[in-house]
Amino acid sequence: MSELTRRKFIQSSAVIGLSAASYTRVARAATNGGRPVIGFVGCGGRSRSLLTGFRDDAIVAWACDPDIKRAHTFKEASGAKQTTADLRHVLDDKSVDAIVVATPDHWHAPASIMACEAGKHVYVEKPCSHNFREGQLLVEAARRNKMVVQHGTQSRNHSLIVNAMQMIREGIIGDVLVCKAWNVQRRRNIGHAKPSSPPDHVDYNTWVGPAEFMPYQSNRFHYDWHWWHNFGTGDIGNDGTHEIDIARWGLGVNGLPTTASAIGGKYYFDDDQQFPDSATCVFQWPGNGKVGQQKQLMFEMRIWSKNYPHNCDTGIEFYGTKGMMFVSKRGKLNVWDDSNKPIVKLSPNETRKLPRNHQVDFLEAITTGRKPAAEIEIGHDSCSLVHLANICIRTGRSLKIDPKQEAIIGDSEATRMLGRSYRAEGHWSIPNA
Repeated sequence: MSELTRRKFIQSSAVIGLSAASYTRVARAATNGGRPVIGFVGCGGRSRSLLTGFRDDAIVAWACDPDIKRAHTFKEASGAKQTTADLRHVLDDKSVDAIVVATPDHWHAPASIMACEAGKHVYVEKPCSHNFREGQLLVEAARRNKMVVQHGTQSRNHSLIVNAMQMIREGIIGDVLVCKAWNVQRRRNIGHAKPSSPPDHVDYNTWVGPAEFMPYQSNRFHYDWHWWHNFGTGDIGNDGTHEIDIARWGLGVNGLPTTASAIGGKYYFDDDQQFPDSATCVFQWPGNGKVGQQKQLMFEMRIWSKNYPHNCDTGIEFYGTKGMMFVSKRGKLNVWDDSNKPIVKLSPNETRKLPRNHQVDFLEAITTGRKPAAEIEIGHDSCSLVHLANICIRTGRSLKIDPKQEAIIGDSEATRMLGRSYRAEGHWSIPNA
C-alpha cells in the first residue's frame, strides 16, 4: 500500500462500523457499573500520576512491569488484582477493556499495536512512537480494529489551552502564520557508566523487548533511557511533544511539513547522553503556496538553563496578522494586538464543556463511541515533528518532505531513520511493517 493510499485509508476508515464499535464499548463497560476495566503497562512515576485521573472511573485489573518491585508497589496503590512482567498476560485477559501504556518510548507503539489487535482500547503516553514508521502502524492498527487510542498530550483537555485555541480560531490575533514553542529547564548530568548486571528484581530481557539488545547499564535504565537512541526520543520527544502539539494545534496545520530543519548538540552536559541538550527546530507548511497561506513552527529546547521566556519554562507564542498570543500549560495566557497593546477580555465566544481530565475523556470515548480529544492521528502528526527534528540533528541536514507520500525526498540515510532496527534474534512484540 502506498503512503498516499495509506493516509486515505486511515482517514476514511475512521467512520466505518462506528455503530457496532460503539455498541461493543457500551456493552463491555455496562457489565462493570459503567467503569471500564484497565491494565497499566509500565508502573513507574508516570503511571502513578495517571492513576489519580483513572481511579474513580475505571477498575484497575493489572500492574504490568518488568521491574517486579514497581509492579507490586503499583498494585498496592491502584488496587490491581494481578501483577506480571509480560504484557501478553494482560492482553489475554478477556475482562480487560483497555490498557494504559506508560513504558519507555521504545515500547509505546509495539504495546499499543498489540493491544489494538487484541481488541483493547489504549491510552498511550507521549510520544506515541519511538519512530515515524511505528506511528503510522499504530494509526493503522487503531483504525483497522476500531479501537479508541488516546495520546497522552493532556493539554487537549486543559481548559485554558482549549479556550486559547478557540480564541485563535475566532480570530483574536488574525491569521496565525508563525509560532514559537519552547521547553527550557535544568536537568541533571547522568554521568558515565559501564555495563553491569541488572538488579535481581528486574526482567531486563523483557524490558529491552523489541529494541536492539544492549546490556544493562545503570544510566540508561529507569528514566535515563530517555537520552539513548535505542530506547528514547530525547527531550524533544519527552517534554517537547507537549509544546509541539499545542503549537501545531494553534497554527492549524495537519500532516507533515514540506521542510524540516534542526540543529543542536551537547553544549552543557559532559556525560553519556546521546541526544542533544540544546536544539532549535523549524518546520514549514506551504499551504497552497500563496502569501498568507504558508505556516512556520519553531521549537527551542535547552535542558541546562533556568532562564525562561515570559518567566515560564514551557510555552508557545503565536504570531498573527492582528497580534500575538502567549499561552502556557502552566496557566498563563496573554494577548496583545498589533500595536502591542494588551487585550484584556480573554474568553472565547464559544466554550466547550470538558471532561474532568484527559483520562476521563478517554474512558468516555470508550463508552460512548465518540473520538477522544487527542485521538491517535492527532498524536501521530505531532510526534512526527519530533522524529523529523531528531533525524535532522543526527544527520546534520535539513529535510525536504513529500507530505502526500509521507516520504523524505532524496536522502536515503534519513529515510532509513523513519524506522528502526529491531532485535537481531527477533521478538514477539516487533510490529509487522
